[in-house]
Amino acid sequence: MSIIHLPNLRDDEPSAADLAAIELEWPLIAAEQHLLDAEIAFINAGNNVSALDRRRIRRAEHRVQVIAGALGFREVWTEVVA
Repeated sequence: MSIIHLPNLRDDEPSAADLAAIELEWPLIAAEQHLLDAEIAFINAGNNVSALDRRRIRRAEHRVQVIAGALGFREVWTEVVA
């Protein structure tokens, strides 16, 4: 007997709206993945961290900020128009 009560999971496929939302956020997901890759490379470099490694992280952070800002602006704009 489990002490954790979980709701019954359904085997439904994602709806078209769910897929559209994922597709809309995909650029941000990809940018965050690039940032994570840069951070992992930086950590793995240890004492051999170069200026290029630092620049790669800064560029990836900037890309995440720009895309997140664009997505946020788009959400605000659609709420104002609707």
